[in-house]
Amino acid sequence: MIHFVLLIACAVAIYLSCEWFVNAVEWLGRRMKVGTVAVGTVLAAIGTALPESVVTFVAVAFGDTPEQRDIGVGAAMGGPLALATVAYGVIGWSLLAGRRSRQAGVTQDWGDVGKLAKDQTWFVAVFVVKVALGLVAFAIKPWLGLLFFAVYAVYCVREMRQKDEDGAEDELAPLKLQRRRAAPATWAVVAQTLGALAVIFAASKLFVVQLDTVGPMLGLSATLTALLLAPIATELPEIMNAVIWVRQGKTKLALANVSGSMMIQATVPSGFGLLFTPWRLDAPLLIAGGVTLLAVVYLLITLRSGRLSVRRLSVAAAFYGLFAVALVPVFA
Repeated sequence: MIHFVLLIACAVAIYLSCEWFVNAVEWLGRRMKVGTVAVGTVLAAIGTALPESVVTFVAVAFGDTPEQRDIGVGAAMGGPLALATVAYGVIGWSLLAGRRSRQAGVTQDWGDVGKLAKDQTWFVAVFVVKVALGLVAFAIKPWLGLLFFAVYAVYCVREMRQKDEDGAEDELAPLKLQRRRAAPATWAVVAQTLGALAVIFAASKLFVVQLDTVGPMLGLSATLTALLLAPIATELPEIMNAVIWVRQGKTKLALANVSGSMMIQATVPSGFGLLFTPWRLDAPLLIAGGVTLLAVVYLLITLRSGRLSVRRLSVAAAFYGLFAVALVPVFA
């Protein structure tokens, strides 16, 4: 029973700390004079993905056994899957649950849909290479990990240079550390950002540990727990960020955060994996890669056809169910 209580407590702690984080990171973006969307695609994405990337690096670089290194490889494949399916689906569900979604098919402000499609195209190109490298072996393969870092650096530079199309700045809520100040001090913005990230990291790690115990209690093997539940747990901060921004009526920031997080998950953990492991994908990870690509292609078709809607976005979560079904023959 205590494990379920801790699981719920960690989820609440992550949500509350994410509220402080998104509040601070918007002010951080204002201080750095970057566009609104870049706050989601770069600043928020790096902030929430950095702890997980460090954990992946430690697993693949300093793991004592092949099994420990495989944890890092699994995280590099599971993260994008959870974001491309569950995270987008949660945005859709959140919109459906709110009053703003009653007329979302007509009035919902998705932001720059064309840019979102370009981000997903970038992701598909990188992800296809990432999966293909998991099928082959050759001498210089580990050094290609540096190429993944370079791709993400180019993506970040491109995002940071983009400004808001209308040139207008959104009104920001007061910084929680300095609620009475119209313009908070820079030190307070940085302190709140780092403090919130520290709580997110600690609560997320404890959440994953509890999940490892709860999974078998629910009848799931350790392997299935790692494949099905761990990816959602590790991407919980990004999912919480999206829910908070949707609740605040900032759907374009929620979508930008997910697309930016997908890009960092497709490059940085993969770069570490290529540098420090053989990077060979087994059947479950190849299934994860295939379902991820299916989900993103579905989203791309929806975006490019101009048919993005709350319900179509919600359907993205169904692809995670497809992943679960596809695993049945593997573990039967």
